[in-house]
Order: sequence, then C-alpha cells, then structure tokens
Amino acid sequence: MSTAADRPLRVVVAEDSFLLRAGVVRVLEAAGFVVVGEASDAAELLDQVREHRPDVVVTDIRMPPTHTDEGVRAAAVIRSELPQTGVVLLSQYVKESYAIQLLEESAARVGYLLKDRVMEPRGFAEAVRQVARGGSALDPEVVAQMLDRRRRGGPLDELSERELDVLAGMAEGRSNLAIATDLGISEHALQRYIAGVFSKLELPVGAEGHRRVLAVLTYIRAQES
Repeated sequence: MSTAADRPLRVVVAEDSFLLRAGVVRVLEAAGFVVVGEASDAAELLDQVREHRPDVVVTDIRMPPTHTDEGVRAAAVIRSELPQTGVVLLSQYVKESYAIQLLEESAARVGYLLKDRVMEPRGFAEAVRQVARGGSALDPEVVAQMLDRRRRGGPLDELSERELDVLAGMAEGRSNLAIATDLGISEHALQRYIAGVFSKLELPVGAEGHRRVLAVLTYIRAQES
C-alpha cells in the first residue's frame, strides 16, 4: 500500500517567460514531480494554487503587470492561506531583501534560488523537494553575499569560521550529510559544530528541526541593518 510519502510531489510553476517556464516544468517532471498547474502572472498563480493545493510552488519574483515583486507578494498570500504548501522563489539576480522578506516569519517550506540553478537539474529538483517536505533552500550565492556583508557586533560574531560554514549550510537547506561531506568532516564532528551554533546563539532546548529553523532565522535577521 502506498503512503503520502510515496506519492509524487505536486507542483505549480509560475513564470511569464514561456521558454523558462517550460524548462522548469521539464526539469521537475524528469525528477518525478507532477506539475498540476502553470501560470504566467500572480493572479493566475493564486487561482492555480487555490484550485490544486499543491505540495510546492515554484514562482518567478517579477511577473506582470509591474514586473517588480509580484511573486513575493503572491508567496505571502499562499503561505497565509495554505501554510502546508512550500514556496520557492526564482530570481534573476541576488536581492537579499527578498530572502529576508520571505524568511522573516519562518524558514520552513520556503526557498530562494537564482534562475541559473535550473541549469543544474539535480540540485534544483532536490532544493524544491526539500522545501516541499518542510525544509528551506537558500541559494549558495545569496548565502555567500550575506556572509560577506555580515553586520559586525551581531550574534553571529560569537561563531567560529567553521560554525559559520555549518550555519550557511543550514541556511541553504542542506542535509547534515551534505554539509559534512562538503566540509570534509564526519557527521559526528558536524553534530558538535551544530551544538556549538545552538549554544552560542542561545537557542532554547527542543527538537533539532525547530532549533535549526531558529538558527537560520537568526542568521537571516543578522543581515538586516
């Protein structure tokens, strides 16, 4: 008997460029997703989401009619109306304010990726899957710029460089195994660094998943000012 965890993840894709939308759809379908709806603007996106109630939405940030932040505003509506639906925003350029705006309430079920990631099908699909299943996915380029511009005197100053690397991996929505492999350390050693992050950021004791979200939010908010 199949379970909810076994069924294909359902996704709505919103992008006003037909060619890019078709490319995103093709990548996701090849990775096993079921694309239940497509949209070319924010109004159509909200209609599709309300009708199909997908597991995750992949949407461009700038769409008609103003080509400014329609995707971000639509994401806020989706998260309010359907909190169990993940949202991945796609952007042409790094704009940290979008990431902060998206993640300021919760890092769960949200993602912010550059459109170039679509050209890396396996990683892109895994990021969307991570968000659909309740995690977060922040583009490595966004994380790198945030680290470069990190405000001095904030809570992250207590962390070592290796702990910052670990927290950056968390912000990207990566698994413990992926972070440990990238840093060339064991998962056991990684757990020690994670414990150090939690301790130095003075996060309340609780389920690790909850503390990871709090750590990521601390990381994001430290970029504001």
